[in-house]
Amino acid sequence: MKYFIIAGEASGDLHGSHLIQSIKRIDTNAIVEHWGGDMMHEAAGPPLKHISELAFMGFWEVIKNINTIRGNFGLCKSQISTFAPDAIILIDYPGFNLRMAEWAKKQGYTIFYYISPQLWAWKSKRIEKIKRFVDRLFVILPFEKQYYAERNVDVSYYGHPLLKIIDDYKEENASDEKEVCAILPGSRKQEIAQLLPRMMAGAALTSIKTFYISKAPGVPRSFYASIINEDDRFHLFEGDSYELFNHSKLALVTSGTATLECALFNVPQVVCYYGSQLSYAIAKRLVNIEYISLANLIVGTEVVKELIQRDCSPQNIKTEIELLQQPTNRDKIHLGYSELRQKLKTSQTQDVPDLIASEIIDKLKVNNADNI
Repeated sequence: MKYFIIAGEASGDLHGSHLIQSIKRIDTNAIVEHWGGDMMHEAAGPPLKHISELAFMGFWEVIKNINTIRGNFGLCKSQISTFAPDAIILIDYPGFNLRMAEWAKKQGYTIFYYISPQLWAWKSKRIEKIKRFVDRLFVILPFEKQYYAERNVDVSYYGHPLLKIIDDYKEENASDEKEVCAILPGSRKQEIAQLLPRMMAGAALTSIKTFYISKAPGVPRSFYASIINEDDRFHLFEGDSYELFNHSKLALVTSGTATLECALFNVPQVVCYYGSQLSYAIAKRLVNIEYISLANLIVGTEVVKELIQRDCSPQNIKTEIELLQQPTNRDKIHLGYSELRQKLKTSQTQDVPDLIASEIIDKLKVNNADNI
Protein backbone atom coordinates (compact mmCIF):
# COMPACT_ATOMS: atom_id res chain seq x y z
CA MET A 1 0.00 0.00 0.00
CA LYS A 2 0.99 3.65 -0.43
CA TYR A 3 1.55 6.04 2.47
CA PHE A 4 2.07 9.81 2.39
CA ILE A 5 3.55 11.04 5.70
CA ILE A 6 3.91 14.68 6.79
CA ALA A 7 6.19 15.79 9.63
CA GLY A 8 7.21 19.42 10.01
CA GLU A 9 9.65 19.46 12.92
CA ALA A 10 12.60 17.51 14.34
CA SER A 11 10.51 15.56 16.88
CA GLY A 12 8.08 14.53 14.14
CA ASP A 13 11.01 13.40 12.02
CA LEU A 14 12.16 11.13 14.86
CA HIS A 15 8.74 9.57 15.45
CA GLY A 16 8.05 9.38 11.72
CA SER A 17 11.26 7.44 11.07
CA HIS A 18 10.33 4.76 13.61
CA LEU A 19 6.77 4.54 12.31
CA ILE A 20 8.05 4.10 8.74
CA GLN A 21 10.33 1.28 9.87
CA SER A 22 7.37 -0.44 11.54
CA ILE A 23 5.12 0.03 8.51
CA LYS A 24 7.76 -1.48 6.23
CA ARG A 25 8.24 -4.48 8.53
CA ILE A 26 4.51 -5.23 8.56
CA ASP A 27 3.63 -4.18 5.00
CA THR A 28 6.57 -5.45 2.97
CA ASN A 29 5.13 -3.85 -0.18
CA ALA A 30 4.80 -0.40 1.40
CA ILE A 31 5.59 2.62 -0.75
CA VAL A 32 6.26 5.78 1.26
CA GLU A 33 6.51 9.41 0.20
CA HIS A 34 7.06 12.02 2.88
CA TRP A 35 7.77 15.48 4.14
CA GLY A 36 10.38 15.04 6.85
CA GLY A 37 13.99 15.29 7.91
CA ASP A 38 17.22 13.34 7.94
CA MET A 39 15.90 10.42 10.00
CA MET A 40 12.86 9.89 7.76
CA HIS A 41 15.24 10.22 4.81
CA GLU A 42 17.21 7.28 6.17
CA ALA A 43 14.04 5.24 6.63
CA ALA A 44 12.27 6.05 3.36
CA GLY A 45 14.52 7.99 1.00
CA PRO A 46 14.75 11.73 0.29
CA PRO A 47 11.86 13.88 1.54
CA LEU A 48 9.73 15.76 -0.92
CA LYS A 49 10.17 18.73 1.44
CA HIS A 50 12.72 18.94 4.25
CA ILE A 51 11.70 20.07 7.73
CA SER A 52 14.44 22.72 7.67
CA GLU A 53 12.23 24.63 5.19
CA LEU A 54 9.04 24.28 7.20
CA ALA A 55 9.45 25.35 10.83
CA PHE A 56 8.27 28.86 11.72
CA MET A 57 8.28 29.72 15.42
CA GLY A 58 5.71 32.08 16.98
CA PHE A 59 2.57 33.90 15.86
CA TRP A 60 4.24 36.91 14.27
CA GLU A 61 6.75 34.73 12.46
CA VAL A 62 3.94 32.68 10.91
CA ILE A 63 2.24 35.87 9.68
CA LYS A 64 5.49 37.12 8.14
CA ASN A 65 5.92 33.84 6.26
CA ILE A 66 2.29 33.30 5.30
CA ASN A 67 2.97 33.32 1.55
CA THR A 68 5.65 30.65 1.94
CA ILE A 69 3.29 28.54 4.04
CA ARG A 70 0.53 28.88 1.45
CA GLY A 71 2.97 27.85 -1.25
CA ASN A 72 3.97 24.79 0.76
CA PHE A 73 0.34 23.84 1.22
CA GLY A 74 -0.33 24.05 -2.51
CA LEU A 75 2.78 22.00 -3.28
CA CYS A 76 1.79 19.31 -0.78
CA LYS A 77 -1.74 19.04 -2.20
CA SER A 78 -0.30 18.58 -5.68
CA GLN A 79 2.14 15.90 -4.51
CA ILE A 80 -0.58 13.98 -2.69
CA SER A 81 -2.88 14.11 -5.70
CA THR A 82 -0.11 12.79 -7.97
CA PHE A 83 0.93 10.01 -5.55
CA ALA A 84 -2.67 8.96 -4.73
CA PRO A 85 -1.87 7.27 -1.39
CA ASP A 86 -3.99 4.70 0.42
CA ALA A 87 -3.40 6.68 3.62
CA ILE A 88 -2.13 10.06 4.72
CA ILE A 89 -0.35 10.02 8.08
CA LEU A 90 0.02 13.41 9.76
CA ILE A 91 2.58 13.78 12.56
CA ASP A 92 2.12 16.65 15.04
CA TYR A 93 2.72 20.05 13.23
CA PRO A 94 -0.93 21.05 13.78
CA GLY A 95 -1.05 24.47 12.10
CA PHE A 96 -0.28 22.86 8.76
CA ASN A 97 -1.50 19.31 9.30
CA LEU A 98 -5.00 20.06 10.54
CA ARG A 99 -5.57 22.22 7.50
CA MET A 100 -4.20 19.43 5.32
CA ALA A 101 -6.51 16.93 7.04
CA GLU A 102 -9.54 19.04 6.12
CA TRP A 103 -8.55 19.26 2.46
CA ALA A 104 -7.49 15.62 2.18
CA LYS A 105 -10.62 14.23 3.84
CA LYS A 106 -12.78 16.18 1.41
CA GLN A 107 -10.84 14.49 -1.41
CA GLY A 108 -11.73 11.08 0.03
CA TYR A 109 -8.40 10.08 1.56
CA THR A 110 -8.06 8.06 4.76
CA ILE A 111 -6.42 10.24 7.41
CA PHE A 112 -4.39 9.12 10.42
CA TYR A 113 -2.98 11.61 12.93
CA TYR A 114 -0.01 10.58 15.07
CA ILE A 115 0.77 12.78 18.11
CA SER A 116 -2.21 14.88 19.03
CA PRO A 117 -2.29 18.66 18.64
CA GLN A 118 -2.05 20.14 22.14
CA LEU A 119 -5.75 20.96 22.36
CA TRP A 120 -5.54 20.76 26.16
CA ALA A 121 -3.20 23.77 26.06
CA TRP A 122 -4.87 26.03 23.51
CA LYS A 123 -7.31 26.16 20.59
CA SER A 124 -9.49 23.44 22.12
CA LYS A 125 -12.16 24.08 19.47
CA ARG A 126 -9.90 22.32 16.98
CA ILE A 127 -11.25 19.08 18.41
CA GLU A 128 -14.15 19.51 15.97
CA LYS A 129 -11.67 19.22 13.08
CA ILE A 130 -10.29 16.03 14.61
CA LYS A 131 -13.81 14.59 14.77
CA ARG A 132 -14.69 15.56 11.20
CA PHE A 133 -11.47 15.05 9.26
CA VAL A 134 -9.35 12.41 11.05
CA ASP A 135 -10.17 8.70 10.80
CA ARG A 136 -7.96 7.75 13.77
CA LEU A 137 -5.94 9.75 16.26
CA PHE A 138 -2.95 8.28 18.10
CA VAL A 139 -1.96 10.08 21.33
CA ILE A 140 1.29 9.65 23.27
CA LEU A 141 0.74 11.49 26.56
CA PRO A 142 -1.04 9.66 29.39
CA PHE A 143 -3.56 12.38 30.21
CA GLU A 144 -4.65 12.78 26.58
CA LYS A 145 -6.64 9.53 26.57
CA GLN A 146 -8.91 10.86 29.33
CA TYR A 147 -9.03 14.34 27.79
CA TYR A 148 -10.51 12.97 24.57
CA ALA A 149 -12.76 10.44 26.31
CA GLU A 150 -14.37 13.28 28.29
CA ARG A 151 -15.13 14.93 24.94
CA ASN A 152 -16.55 11.80 23.35
CA VAL A 153 -13.58 11.12 21.08
CA ASP A 154 -12.16 7.59 20.98
CA VAL A 155 -8.39 7.61 20.46
CA SER A 156 -5.60 5.03 20.55
CA TYR A 157 -3.01 5.25 23.33
CA TYR A 158 -0.21 2.69 23.60
CA GLY A 159 2.20 4.69 25.76
CA HIS A 160 5.03 7.04 24.82
CA PRO A 161 7.35 5.74 22.06
CA LEU A 162 10.39 7.55 23.46
CA LEU A 163 10.61 5.15 26.41
CA LYS A 164 11.64 2.20 24.25
CA ILE A 165 13.64 4.30 21.80
CA ILE A 166 15.81 5.78 24.55
CA ASP A 167 16.05 2.63 26.67
CA ASP A 168 17.21 0.69 23.60
CA TYR A 169 19.78 3.36 22.87
CA LYS A 170 21.12 3.34 26.42
CA GLU A 171 21.33 -0.44 26.43
CA GLU A 172 23.34 -0.46 23.20
CA ASN A 173 25.51 2.50 24.22
CA ALA A 174 26.09 2.00 27.93
CA SER A 175 28.25 4.74 29.42
CA ASP A 176 29.46 5.51 32.93
CA GLU A 177 31.04 8.79 31.79
CA LYS A 178 28.71 11.65 32.73
CA GLU A 179 30.98 14.68 32.59
CA VAL A 180 29.58 16.77 29.73
CA CYS A 181 27.65 20.03 30.16
CA ALA A 182 25.24 20.24 27.24
CA ILE A 183 23.34 23.07 25.57
CA LEU A 184 20.42 22.23 23.26
CA PRO A 185 19.15 25.52 21.81
CA GLY A 186 16.49 24.07 19.51
CA SER A 187 16.16 22.81 15.96
CA ARG A 188 15.09 25.96 14.10
CA LYS A 189 17.34 28.84 13.11
CA GLN A 190 14.97 31.38 14.58
CA GLU A 191 14.83 29.86 18.06
CA ILE A 192 18.58 29.16 18.05
CA ALA A 193 19.32 32.81 17.19
CA GLN A 194 17.01 34.04 19.96
CA LEU A 195 18.02 31.61 22.70
CA LEU A 196 21.59 30.39 22.21
CA PRO A 197 23.24 33.76 23.00
CA ARG A 198 21.32 33.89 26.30
CA MET A 199 22.22 30.32 27.17
CA MET A 200 25.88 30.99 26.42
CA ALA A 201 25.89 34.23 28.41
CA GLY A 202 24.49 32.44 31.46
CA ALA A 203 26.83 29.47 31.08
CA ALA A 204 29.82 31.81 30.76
CA LEU A 205 29.08 33.23 34.21
CA THR A 206 29.70 29.84 35.84
CA SER A 207 33.04 28.24 36.70
CA ILE A 208 32.45 25.43 34.16
CA LYS A 209 35.14 25.56 31.50
CA THR A 210 33.54 23.63 28.64
CA PHE A 211 30.05 23.36 27.17
CA TYR A 212 28.94 21.36 24.14
CA ILE A 213 26.25 22.86 21.90
CA SER A 214 24.08 20.34 20.04
CA LYS A 215 23.95 21.07 16.31
CA ALA A 216 20.50 20.62 14.78
CA PRO A 217 20.20 18.63 11.52
CA GLY A 218 19.90 20.93 8.52
CA VAL A 219 21.33 23.99 10.29
CA PRO A 220 24.80 24.79 8.89
CA ARG A 221 27.94 25.08 11.02
CA SER A 222 28.39 28.66 9.83
CA PHE A 223 25.14 29.67 11.53
CA TYR A 224 26.45 28.50 14.90
CA ALA A 225 29.91 29.92 14.25
CA SER A 226 28.47 33.41 13.93
CA ILE A 227 26.97 33.07 17.42
CA ILE A 228 29.79 31.19 19.17
CA ASN A 229 32.31 33.63 17.68
CA GLU A 230 35.47 31.66 18.58
CA ASP A 231 34.68 31.48 22.31
CA ASP A 232 36.77 28.45 23.26
CA ARG A 233 34.49 27.53 26.18
CA PHE A 234 31.81 26.48 23.72
CA HIS A 235 32.14 23.63 21.24
CA LEU A 236 29.72 22.58 18.53
CA PHE A 237 28.67 18.94 18.90
CA GLU A 238 27.70 17.48 15.53
CA GLY A 239 26.79 13.98 16.67
CA ASP A 240 23.38 12.65 17.62
CA SER A 241 21.78 14.49 20.54
CA TYR A 242 21.28 11.12 22.26
CA GLU A 243 25.04 10.63 22.27
CA LEU A 244 25.37 14.01 23.94
CA PHE A 245 22.69 13.24 26.56
CA ASN A 246 24.29 9.86 27.20
CA HIS A 247 27.48 11.56 28.44
CA SER A 248 25.97 14.63 30.09
CA LYS A 249 25.83 15.53 33.77
CA LEU A 250 23.62 18.61 33.22
CA ALA A 251 21.92 20.42 30.35
CA LEU A 252 20.30 23.64 29.23
CA VAL A 253 17.40 22.65 26.97
CA THR A 254 14.96 24.60 24.83
CA SER A 255 11.32 23.74 25.55
CA GLY A 256 10.01 20.89 23.39
CA THR A 257 10.53 17.16 22.93
CA ALA A 258 14.20 17.50 23.89
CA THR A 259 13.15 18.23 27.48
CA LEU A 260 11.48 14.82 27.70
CA GLU A 261 14.41 13.10 26.01
CA CYS A 262 16.78 14.74 28.50
CA ALA A 263 14.62 13.52 31.39
CA LEU A 264 14.53 9.95 30.09
CA PHE A 265 18.32 10.02 29.92
CA ASN A 266 18.16 11.05 33.61
CA VAL A 267 20.12 14.28 32.98
CA PRO A 268 19.31 17.20 35.34
CA GLN A 269 18.24 20.16 33.21
CA VAL A 270 17.09 23.75 33.08
CA VAL A 271 14.35 24.40 30.50
CA CYS A 272 14.69 27.69 28.62
CA TYR A 273 12.34 29.60 26.37
CA TYR A 274 12.66 33.03 24.80
CA GLY A 275 10.69 34.33 21.82
CA SER A 276 9.67 37.61 20.27
CA GLN A 277 7.79 39.92 22.62
CA LEU A 278 4.71 39.99 20.38
CA SER A 279 4.51 36.22 19.97
CA TYR A 280 4.99 35.69 23.69
CA ALA A 281 2.31 38.25 24.58
CA ILE A 282 -0.18 36.53 22.27
CA ALA A 283 0.74 33.05 23.56
CA LYS A 284 0.36 34.12 27.18
CA ARG A 285 -3.22 35.19 26.48
CA LEU A 286 -4.14 32.01 24.61
CA VAL A 287 -2.23 29.15 26.22
CA ASN A 288 -3.87 27.53 29.22
CA ILE A 289 -1.14 25.43 30.86
CA GLU A 290 0.92 25.85 34.00
CA TYR A 291 4.16 24.40 32.58
CA ILE A 292 5.88 24.30 29.19
CA SER A 293 8.20 21.30 29.68
CA LEU A 294 6.82 17.82 29.12
CA ALA A 295 8.34 16.41 32.31
CA ASN A 296 6.50 18.99 34.43
CA LEU A 297 3.27 18.70 32.43
CA ILE A 298 3.12 14.91 32.71
CA VAL A 299 4.05 14.69 36.40
CA GLY A 300 1.90 17.71 37.25
CA THR A 301 4.47 19.50 39.38
CA GLU A 302 7.82 21.26 38.92
CA VAL A 303 10.32 18.47 38.31
CA VAL A 304 12.73 20.78 36.42
CA LYS A 305 13.15 24.54 36.52
CA GLU A 306 11.62 26.54 33.68
CA LEU A 307 13.04 29.93 32.71
CA ILE A 308 10.56 31.63 30.41
CA GLN A 309 10.94 34.93 28.57
CA ARG A 310 11.98 37.64 31.09
CA ASP A 311 13.10 34.99 33.58
CA CYS A 312 15.40 33.52 30.93
CA SER A 313 18.23 35.90 31.79
CA PRO A 314 21.96 35.09 31.93
CA GLN A 315 22.03 35.61 35.69
CA ASN A 316 19.09 33.25 36.28
CA ILE A 317 20.62 30.66 33.95
CA LYS A 318 23.89 30.88 35.91
CA THR A 319 22.05 30.41 39.21
CA GLU A 320 20.13 27.36 37.98
CA ILE A 321 23.25 25.72 36.50
CA GLU A 322 24.93 26.05 39.89
CA LEU A 323 21.89 24.54 41.62
CA LEU A 324 22.01 21.56 39.24
CA GLN A 325 25.46 20.73 40.59
CA GLN A 326 24.23 20.39 44.17
CA PRO A 327 23.57 16.73 45.14
CA THR A 328 20.31 17.51 46.98
CA ASN A 329 18.80 19.22 43.94
CA ARG A 330 20.02 16.52 41.57
CA ASP A 331 18.47 13.82 43.78
CA LYS A 332 15.17 15.69 43.77
CA ILE A 333 15.18 15.90 39.98
CA HIS A 334 16.03 12.21 39.62
CA LEU A 335 13.13 11.34 41.90
CA GLY A 336 10.82 13.37 39.67
CA TYR A 337 12.20 11.60 36.61
CA SER A 338 11.35 8.22 38.20
CA GLU A 339 7.76 9.36 38.68
CA LEU A 340 7.70 10.56 35.06
CA ARG A 341 8.72 7.11 33.83
CA GLN A 342 5.99 5.45 35.84
CA LYS A 343 3.36 7.74 34.37
CA LEU A 344 4.53 7.08 30.81
CA LYS A 345 4.56 3.29 31.08
CA THR A 346 1.78 1.02 29.87
CA SER A 347 1.74 -2.74 29.35
CA GLN A 348 2.19 -2.02 25.62
CA THR A 349 4.79 0.74 25.74
CA GLN A 350 7.58 -1.44 24.36
CA ASP A 351 5.99 -1.70 20.89
CA VAL A 352 4.32 1.67 20.24
CA PRO A 353 5.30 2.24 16.56
CA ASP A 354 4.55 -1.40 15.72
CA LEU A 355 1.13 -1.23 17.38
CA ILE A 356 0.27 2.01 15.58
CA ALA A 357 1.49 0.67 12.23
CA SER A 358 -0.55 -2.52 12.73
CA GLU A 359 -3.70 -0.54 13.47
CA ILE A 360 -3.19 1.66 10.40
CA ILE A 361 -2.59 -1.30 8.11
CA ASP A 362 -5.53 -3.30 9.49
CA LYS A 363 -7.81 -0.30 8.96
CA LEU A 364 -6.62 0.05 5.34
CA LYS A 365 -7.18 -3.67 4.69
CA VAL A 366 -10.77 -3.34 5.91
CA ASN A 367 -11.26 -0.26 3.70
CA ASN A 368 -9.89 -2.10 0.66
CA ALA A 369 -12.09 -5.13 1.34
CA ASP A 370 -15.16 -2.92 1.59
CA ASN A 371 -14.30 -1.34 -1.75
CA ILE A 372 -14.03 -4.65 -3.61
